[in-house]
Amino acid sequence: MLANAERVLVGAGAGLSAAAGLTYSGERFHRSFEPFIRRYGVTDMYSAGFYPFPSEEDRWAYWARHVWANRHEPPALPLYREVLAALKNKDLFVVTTNVDGQFEKAGLAPERLFAVQGDYGLNQCARGCHDGLYPNRELAESILAAAREDGDPTRAPNGLVPRCPVCGGPMTVHVRVDGSFVEDAAWREAQKRYLHFVERMHGKPAVLLELGVGWNTPSVIHLPFERLSALAGAPLVRMNRDDARVPVSGAGLQGDIAELWPLVAPRGA
Repeated sequence: MLANAERVLVGAGAGLSAAAGLTYSGERFHRSFEPFIRRYGVTDMYSAGFYPFPSEEDRWAYWARHVWANRHEPPALPLYREVLAALKNKDLFVVTTNVDGQFEKAGLAPERLFAVQGDYGLNQCARGCHDGLYPNRELAESILAAAREDGDPTRAPNGLVPRCPVCGGPMTVHVRVDGSFVEDAAWREAQKRYLHFVERMHGKPAVLLELGVGWNTPSVIHLPFERLSALAGAPLVRMNRDDARVPVSGAGLQGDIAELWPLVAPRGA
């Protein structure tokens, strides 16, 4: 199905990044967040993101380390490179709930990507008072450097805690957690390009390729891909470690995507 397709719509979730090596628990979590585990008893990076830190200094100490470990520090991981290399001769578009920037790092053109849930590399007003988005790499570097100097990695210096330049309120990382999530002009344009690609799914032999999409936000990719498969007559290829059942035309492959992908990637790309 992938080899014969001219047009491929990829839907990527957290399972793809986990298979690529960006795991949020286990040894990787303990290695990078041991001081936070001791102080707060957090058990993984996902749940730690919702922890009620006692102050903005404490919250930004955690988030500086989180965005550094998952967005800024990692290079383009091999699995992402392999997926894009195998599909390079296809008319390709990617919609993803991942916020780690791996598709961009692996070389996907920005106009071929819709990152629905945001980007760990950007900050926004926590209240969403305006549409401004602010790169946070230098901020994260400064907070981590200060932590090394002060000897307390669980607390950021007050002078480094970001404040909204418009309302003066707290800032947060640009990730959708509530109604304050900023959908700026670039986000809206990416959404339009995604919808335009979907509208053209009928025109050529097409495949919906779903990689590591779970049930945290099924309304973004999981369920729409099933409906689109039925409407567009395009098979759905679902690759998932835990549940790869496909109720429409297509194929489900259950297992580690890093192990499965070399077996099914189109050859001769």
